[in-house]
Amino acid sequence: MKALVIYESVFGNTKEIAKAVADGLASQMSAEAVEVGAAPKTVGDDVDLLVIGGPTHAWGMSRERSRQGAVKDANQGPVSAGIGVREWLGAIEKGSSIAVATFDTRFNKPRWLTGSAARSAEKRLRRLGLRIAAPAESFFVAGSTGPLEDGELERARQWGERLASKVSG
Repeated sequence: MKALVIYESVFGNTKEIAKAVADGLASQMSAEAVEVGAAPKTVGDDVDLLVIGGPTHAWGMSRERSRQGAVKDANQGPVSAGIGVREWLGAIEKGSSIAVATFDTRFNKPRWLTGSAARSAEKRLRRLGLRIAAPAESFFVAGSTGPLEDGELERARQWGERLASKVSG
């Protein structure tokens, strides 16, 4: 079995989570984490699970404008300098039988205050008729540019393990 974790990251926090999720998935299947700009335009038949993650911007998935604003807050260039998850999802084919799961990074506050990129992505995937393997998951950052809150990398790895068990079982 094979899993593909596609992520968008501005400050590197979502990249770290994506790699931890892939590590967890790798306990039971082949898994690879790929930055969205380097991700394949189509997902091959050899992929059993597609996991998509990105930072929460303005209560949902990032847009070009929100990414530009985030870059201004950083002292360095973004990890994902090209397209974001929103644009990549526009290329997903309707009705694919692949299992999908989504995650995001956001502040550790009630979702109605922060929004959730993972929930936005999940809704789009559901409308396309894809099979949702697990509910959208959020991982928490301490500030706009990070760092991740303590324990989040381990929680991401464990979430990956649970996803792998669900899909392979």
